[in-house]
Order: sequence, then structure tokens, then C-alpha cells
Amino acid sequence: MLTLTASPELVPTKRRAHVKLFTAQGSDFPSFLPKEVENIKDPFARKLATRIERLPVGFADRSIMSSCVKPLMQSERSPVILLHGFDSSCLEWRYTFPLLEEAGLETWAVDVLGWGFSDLERLPSCDVASKRDHLYQLWKSYIRRPIILIGPSLGAAVAIDFAINHPEAVEKLVLIDASVYAEDTGNLAKLPRAIAYAGVYLLKSTPLRLYVNLIAFNSLPLNTSIDWMNVGRLHCLYPWWEDATVNFMNSGGYNVSAQIKKVKQKTLIIWGEDDQIISNKLAVVSTC
Repeated sequence: MLTLTASPELVPTKRRAHVKLFTAQGSDFPSFLPKEVENIKDPFARKLATRIERLPVGFADRSIMSSCVKPLMQSERSPVILLHGFDSSCLEWRYTFPLLEEAGLETWAVDVLGWGFSDLERLPSCDVASKRDHLYQLWKSYIRRPIILIGPSLGAAVAIDFAINHPEAVEKLVLIDASVYAEDTGNLAKLPRAIAYAGVYLLKSTPLRLYVNLIAFNSLPLNTSIDWMNVGRLHCLYPWWEDATVNFMNSGGYNVSAQIKKVKQKTLIIWGEDDQIISNKLAVVSTC
């Protein structure tokens, strides 16, 4: 059963964020992270970055060293798996992850194939089927229990696609400001490769990333917005990032709107009341 409910109070970071930052401590970052991680000031991002690991995940004809943040403990309750949105990483959960752990939840933050901090020097296909299979192989190798799968923005489409194709792996869904009604990447899939690469280069540019931060968060100080922009584009500094993103765009992307009625797991929908990126009018109440 899928129940859609608008709930503004549960998404304080969308247009309602007022977060006080403290002096960053420590620099024990994994060696595989881009060196620019040292310049990030946000202590929550710095702390979570120190916990990012690469785990071997058998995928297609190879093993991919796949990035994630593992839980510190196991729980009798269902594990919580945090996905991220389009062109993002597990650092998206830097404020939420420690709260979930404090609540006693076994929590994973997983980088979707093609984004984040995995080792993709030998680039695999980064289409929808590959992203789904990679997540399944990670679940099958390390988790092996029904999960509560949480997806924000495009991560909600990733979660729906995964839940429908691997229902044995998903107990419940939580979808946040869900980008699930867009019909794949549209005309972007038909762009000549040269134009596609130019568009992707713009996607990681600091002006565009800074603009997105300014419309996503309300009354955010400029220095904080710049720092959060640096957090958000950190994974873009890998040499394979452009190829992986163009590969995803050319593959057609996600189109799960027709699949929503197939969702059988109990689902919570959370939406910000003043979301300037994905309209909360999509958070209608329906059941199937």
C-alpha cells in the first residue's frame, strides 16, 4: 500500500534550514577521497567523510570497490538504508545519519552506482538496470535482511525501482521530496555526446551548484552555502564522474511513474511545505 502524505515539519533542511556550524575537528579522511575534502569546514560532513569505506561488490563481470558508510552496530530491527538524490553522495546524510544512530537504528548510507566515491576507473554501465543490480549485490553481500529504504528526490525513484524488482529485500519505503513523476531524462538522452559533456561540465560548475543551494535552503549564510556547495560537488572531482553521468543521461534515466501502483510495501511520503525544486503538489493522498 502506498500512502502519500504532505508533512512539512519532518524536512527541516528544505527552505527552513537554520544550522549552526562549529569548528571542524580532525582530518583522518580515507585516502581515496579527493584531496579537496580537507577544505570542507562543515564538521558534520568532515566527520561522516572519515567513515566512508569502499567494500567489494560483485557486479557484472567484476568486483567494484563501492563506497558507503557502514553502521557501527547491528540491531534486531530492520536496517535503514539511505540513498541519495541525483548526482550526489552519502554525505547528503551528514546531519541525519548520526541522529538515526543515536536512535539505535542500524544505518547504512550507500552511494548509488555512478555517483559518490566508489572506484569506477574501469567504468561500468551506469544505467537504471546497472544501478539496481549494484544495489542488490551490495544488499545480498552485506545486509541480507529486509530493509527500510529511504530515498530523497531522484533517490525516491531509485528506491521504488529497487523495491518493485526486489520486494524480498525491502520491508518499507520512505520517500522524501520524491522526483518520481519525471519521464526519464527526456531529450537529454538524444543529445550529441559533445553537447552532453558540455552540459555535464556545467552541472559541476560552482555557480550552478551555488545557485541550487540558494534556492533549496532559506536564509543560509553565503559562507555556509559555499561550503555546502563544496560538499555537494566533491564527488564530481573524480576523473570518471563526467563519463558516468553522461552514460546515465544517454541511457534514458528513471521512469517509474507507471510503476508506483505496483509498490506493495508500506510507504511514508515526506515533503517540505516550501520546496522550490520539486513541487509538494505531487504529495497527493492516494492508495493502491
